[in-house]
Amino acid sequence: MVEGEDKKWEREYEKNTLIIFMLFNGFNINGMWGSSGDDITTYTYSSELDIKNLDSSDADDGCSLKAIHAVIDGLTKTDKKGNIVNAVAKSEELSEDGLTHTYKLRKDVKWTNGDPVTAHDFVYEWQCIFRKKGSYYYMFADGIAGIEGAQELSDKIDAGEELTDDDLNSMGVKAIDDYTLEVKTTVRVSFFDELMAFPCFFPINEKFCEKQGDKYGKSAKAILGNGAFIMTNWEPGSIAEFKKNEDYYEAKTVKIEKLVMKLVQNPKVAAQSFMAGETDYAPITSDLVGKYKDDESFKQVPEGFLYYLSVNFQNADLANANIRQAVSLSINRKDLCEKVLKDGSSAATGFIPKGVATSPDGKDFREESGTYITYSQSKAQQALDRGLKELGKSEIKLRITYGTDESPMDVIATYLQNALSKLKGIKVEMVATTKQDRIYNKQKNGDYDLSVTRWGPDYGDPTTFLTIDISTNSNNYGKYVSSDFDNYMGQAASESDVRVRWQELLEAEKILMTDLGSIPVFEKGSATLQNTKVKNLVIKPCNVLSFQYVEKNWIINKKHNSKKTIMLFVIYKFYHILWLLG
Repeated sequence: MVEGEDKKWEREYEKNTLIIFMLFNGFNINGMWGSSGDDITTYTYSSELDIKNLDSSDADDGCSLKAIHAVIDGLTKTDKKGNIVNAVAKSEELSEDGLTHTYKLRKDVKWTNGDPVTAHDFVYEWQCIFRKKGSYYYMFADGIAGIEGAQELSDKIDAGEELTDDDLNSMGVKAIDDYTLEVKTTVRVSFFDELMAFPCFFPINEKFCEKQGDKYGKSAKAILGNGAFIMTNWEPGSIAEFKKNEDYYEAKTVKIEKLVMKLVQNPKVAAQSFMAGETDYAPITSDLVGKYKDDESFKQVPEGFLYYLSVNFQNADLANANIRQAVSLSINRKDLCEKVLKDGSSAATGFIPKGVATSPDGKDFREESGTYITYSQSKAQQALDRGLKELGKSEIKLRITYGTDESPMDVIATYLQNALSKLKGIKVEMVATTKQDRIYNKQKNGDYDLSVTRWGPDYGDPTTFLTIDISTNSNNYGKYVSSDFDNYMGQAASESDVRVRWQELLEAEKILMTDLGSIPVFEKGSATLQNTKVKNLVIKPCNVLSFQYVEKNWIINKKHNSKKTIMLFVIYKFYHILWLLG
């Protein structure tokens, strides 16, 4: 036989062998595999959190954004190496002054109802952000995306004004035709393409969304996607299931047939499920690290999240700089990370975590900015004594607010309680609640003193963290106000010289950390158990996790493969060897 015919015959032989295996298992391809861990067609991901909302113009929590990423593509996305590449956008043309982005869209991208994805879908979603006053409207404004007219819209929302259609149409985004999107910015934005990979910039099918009304994004039937997967089932607090989108424009890159997200799963339960081969990815807590750290499936993943204390400046005691200094100095962050968390987290030294942003000269922001946060119990007591004297008090009481449903907030809160209790002159009251109540009730209404919270990077620039503490930012729950900080952030927002802008951001962080407008605690690492047969799960600190390229193979894992899988694999190899021997 010629070489081509020989290869064809070999492929036919292996296919027939697999068919025999299928017959052996009752015609059920999934029956070949004892569980998700053994089934190379299904990837199962366990999450401690729940999906809250699938509306990209409104969703703001990590678990929801992961699910949105699975079903919808934007102008850009990450490739299997984590690099930003074109997605719905076929090409981008940037004007000479760097202020006009013209995107040509692919014509083979379809919504799952068969409608083409057009430039109008992007215009509609971006206007929806402002119409709904979604959590991320500030990302369109000056200092981040810098889209023409977005700052004016943002200012009107912050002032409590209602937006008109004329207001929305004044924003610098325009559908030139069905497949040409024009975006105008007020300054050159070096990380604009990376921003476009974030869900708040994704398209929404207007006709479908309007038909769903308030139900849009609230169930599997009420979401329309264009991405690698189609949501088939969503039971809040339990499970979300997806199938491969066979009409996806890059369907050949999607190697799994089914994606499963197990929701609100206790880490201990997730670990047990993992060891039983029922899940492929399980986040674990610090108390489980010792048990699994020597397992080949144990991996520490840098998340890019900063865990910090939101300080309520409406509290007269915390408005005192020495009191804030005492709180910060009392926290032994290195001890917390290494002896308590043990998940790869590291002590925070500033407000921008390492690895998030790189200067025009290739230097990491954290490395260049330096260290602002240290630990010293004796200096903490000295600062507290100065603060109490200035306040004319002998003792103060501080409430520590945290969510019991958002690990490891409870661990951090307890550690902080112990640290502050060592100081003479502070009494601590613990306020345990839920994440939802912590953010949208207590923090939003200023009903707290110190709140254990976190923030993750939406894109690779220092402003993804620094904008939180701008006096007018809606996420500045503690009402920190510094005209110097605001001025530097304002200058950076309108600065076209990237090196000058970088220095302005360095100065802004210096002011924030000197004031301790927020008190950084640690940069989060994540301890996980991951199926060693899986590759190409894309995890990057500045981008939402991507399932598109996930692939599972047949490599035998002694601990985590069922006896049936191993037996079938051995039989397969036995017949293959017989065939080779002729």
